[in-house]
Amino acid sequence: QVQLQESGPGLVKPSQTLSITCTVSGGSITTNYYYWSWIRQSPGKGLEWIGYISYNGNTYYSPSLESRTSISRDTSKNQFTLQLSSVTPEDTAVYYCARDYGAKAPESADAWGQGTLVTVSS
Repeated sequence: QVQLQESGPGLVKPSQTLSITCTVSGGSITTNYYYWSWIRQSPGKGLEWIGYISYNGNTYYSPSLESRTSISRDTSKNQFTLQLSSVTPEDTAVYYCARDYGAKAPESADAWGQGTLVTVSS
């Protein structure tokens, strides 16, 4: 019954920060023992796991993106947010929020948002 929905601007300029918020309904982001992940899909690259914030607020990021990634949450709004800084056109992708169990892989997710396309272009 849990539902996730992404929101944020669809166009970001190079060097700026991409910010997307996931609103969760039908379940609390603090419920043991779920992990709340961001995943993206670029043309020809498949699904790439970006990072997560856990039920207790711990974060973990993909090493390839860690230097540019921040995930935060607002428990009062049942939301979590991805910020990806210094973006380039290579960051153009469909971005998904998802619930999983801490496996650090898209295949572990059992609930997904519908995804939102973010284009990085000037």
